[in-house]
Amino acid sequence: MKENEITKLKETYPPGARIVLMYMGYDPHPIDSNTRGTVDHVDDMGTVHCNFDNGRRLGMVPGEDLFRKLTKSELEFEQAKEEKKEPEESEEDETEDQDESPRLIM
Repeated sequence: MKENEITKLKETYPPGARIVLMYMGYDPHPIDSNTRGTVDHVDDMGTVHCNFDNGRRLGMVPGEDLFRKLTKSELEFEQAKEEKKEPEESEEDETEDQDESPRLIM
């Protein structure tokens, strides 16, 4: 791969970019299609190293593996989904926890 192609990959897939794997080429234990992940880095050979949401870490080779960045709407959907997962704690709950002290029962 030419140096300018690798530079373009590094610009397109910076660390933290969210991707979706559409197809994994020649791998004895491929990651399933449509698995999402986060780019860790692009090395000097042009391999895009990714931490996948299923816990696997793997380098993807452009031209052998098929992947793309998530679209703006896909990223917004992920963000909204994550916000729903996080439990909201009210100020009353925090105060209650602080005011509670152990009680001795006889």
